Amino acid sequence: MIGPGTDARVMIATRAVDFRKGPDSLAALVAADYSGKPFSGVVYVFRAKRTDRIKLIWWDGTGLCMMAKRLESGGFKWPNIQDGVMRVTAAQLGALLEGLDWRRVHGGRRPIAPQIAG
Repeated sequence: MIGPGTDARVMIATRAVDFRKGPDSLAALVAADYSGKPFSGVVYVFRAKRTDRIKLIWWDGTGLCMMAKRLESGGFKWPNIQDGVMRVTAAQLGALLEGLDWRRVHGGRRPIAPQIAG
């Protein structure tokens, strides 16, 4: 799948948006409502009123990209609906796009150095 990289910064708009909006309208929404910078390389994730639809927009350096996905069964696991945006990791975005519960994905654990016996 062509999409944002694994090192991407990801912001989720927690309020549902009108899914008739295209990439330019969503970029304007990011700038106006969320005080974000849609051309900074950050991935912005939007939800529809129905939980089975998702749209992403991001600037890849050459143009504004938009990705849309609709699950055939079930729905995406969304945060509580409220105003604003929340930051998630690229791994959590991957889980969200697969229809998994992204809240269960956490950062890796720090390795513990082995102790010398003695």
